[in-house]
Amino acid sequence: MKKIEFSKRILATVAVATAAIVVAAFVLMWHAGDTSALAYIIPGIFAELSAATGFYFWKAKAENMIKLDIERKKLGLKTSDGPGDQDQTVPDSDPEE
Repeated sequence: MKKIEFSKRILATVAVATAAIVVAAFVLMWHAGDTSALAYIIPGIFAELSAATGFYFWKAKAENMIKLDIERKKLGLKTSDGPGDQDQTVPDSDPEE
């Protein structure tokens, strides 16, 4: 059995918690007849979900850049220097100046 990455476990846990809190909030508000708690509960849990999702995508981007650099080295191509890498040319310095 393949071990699940920690970041995927975090994302899955937050997603399940978000779904559970939304369902519980709807059930409790249906029984109580008051929806004022939606203004606080729902944005709070979705902020947590968006933070976890953003972290996961940031981490995946970094991992993919490493994988792409390895493939580029195998093909003999220039590797990237980091996110948003553009082909920047540095002018040669003139030794007579």
